[in-house]
Amino acid sequence: MGEKYRVQKLLSRYGYCSRRKGEELIKEGKVKVNDNTISLGDQAGEEDKIFVNNQLIKKQKNIYLMFNKPVGCVTSLKDPKYKTVMAYIDIVERVFPIGRLDYNTSGMLLLTNDGDFANKVMHPRYEIKKTYVVNLQNALTEKQISEIKNGIELEDGKTSPAKIKRISYNLYEITIHEGKNRIIRRMMKTLGMAIKTLERTRIENLELKGLKMGKYKELTKEQIDSILKN
Repeated sequence: MGEKYRVQKLLSRYGYCSRRKGEELIKEGKVKVNDNTISLGDQAGEEDKIFVNNQLIKKQKNIYLMFNKPVGCVTSLKDPKYKTVMAYIDIVERVFPIGRLDYNTSGMLLLTNDGDFANKVMHPRYEIKKTYVVNLQNALTEKQISEIKNGIELEDGKTSPAKIKRISYNLYEITIHEGKNRIIRRMMKTLGMAIKTLERTRIENLELKGLKMGKYKELTKEQIDSILKN
């Protein structure tokens, strides 16, 4: 017999739903393992058959993509008004974006159908580092740089200390590990600084180098493992 996992974890791993949604389905009595309706906390192995609403959940191939998002599209599966990142992704398997980059921000976006991997990248407790290059209208003062390093008070709390490196007069590299919505833009707005361009260039040790704007590629096993080991 193989290793056993909580069923909600398997539902997430198979790309069917999030762990939280899996827990809800189990509580509602909609999940069976083989022929038995299960309770929250029950486990199964990959050799078991899992059914939701009497439909067999197929084990799909896990997909891990790195996409260089251009300005002018939104990080959504569907949007009635704007072009989405999915317009650029041409694969059979269903994937979803991990986190968000706003309409006017370009750069690295990861997509997957592996809920565990997505959770590892997004959840603040794992402190996965994200690096941005921000081009400002004007240069930051030493006081403003110090505030970024020590944390800035936003409406939803103080930011964690960030790393910042000046690339040129008004071009900076900022590394954070938080997932607050539009955090870099809100930090700069609080400091009274206008952003010309914003690009995410790195997530942990994953780099955009060589990947053209609007293009995507599969992550290697080594790259996937480098995130999961954190």
